[in-house]
Amino acid sequence: MVNSSRYRIPSELLQPLWLRSRESLADDGLIYDPIAAAACSQCQLVPDCLTGNVSERQLLHATLTLQCDKHVLKFLRRHPNGFIINVGAGLDTRFYRLDNGRCRWFELDTDENLLWRERLFHRSDRYTMQRGSVTDLSWLASLPARKNTPVLLLCDQALLKCERQELATFIQRIGCHFSQIEACLVLAGDRCDSALAKKMGAEQYSHGFKDPAQQVLNWLPWAELISRYSPLDHDCPRWRSWQRWIARMPSLKYRVTPVLVHIRF
Repeated sequence: MVNSSRYRIPSELLQPLWLRSRESLADDGLIYDPIAAAACSQCQLVPDCLTGNVSERQLLHATLTLQCDKHVLKFLRRHPNGFIINVGAGLDTRFYRLDNGRCRWFELDTDENLLWRERLFHRSDRYTMQRGSVTDLSWLASLPARKNTPVLLLCDQALLKCERQELATFIQRIGCHFSQIEACLVLAGDRCDSALAKKMGAEQYSHGFKDPAQQVLNWLPWAELISRYSPLDHDCPRWRSWQRWIARMPSLKYRVTPVLVHIRF
């Protein structure tokens, strides 16, 4: 019986949190997110979270989360006092899982989503919640003075909801505003709407690119591609059957799922 005193969090916010919570409880889980598990114990599960191929969505989300985590940790090892700007943060818990005790972290989202963060997560002096999004870039002018402080821009889930033109405008505005910055961007391949991609956990995204990394470089010719990663690059037994299949058609590797693009400009 559902406890009516629990929070009923909007499905688009809850689902990534719930998938991380499930992954944390799996014996062979790729990530451990006790904050997500604790938060999910306070909310009602909405029907959207329980339908479809949950196991595949969980694996895809956990793998992308792990890949983003690794890049954030590498950045913080090189720049322990750096700034992390997390655009479209939703109910992301990276600050609590990866905090090194020295960095400054900015979570950007809509007012409503930030209210849910305040309800579920505790505050920190080095952690700032700020109104802003991919389409509302007023936050660029309100960031504190950086004094040559290295910056990592993180867009884990937010860009998957953007149309091509919105993406182009966002990436070009970021590229023109910062004199030097690293960015980790999760973008969708152009075959994510195929039946094969659905079986791998992909969903309906607002854009799709044959080569997401090259598309970013087309928008920012002065950018440097550091790396690109498909979830299929991850050495995990749960991906093994899909890795064997994709090895027959390697051109689809970066097209059937969202991929992580790491750039510097």
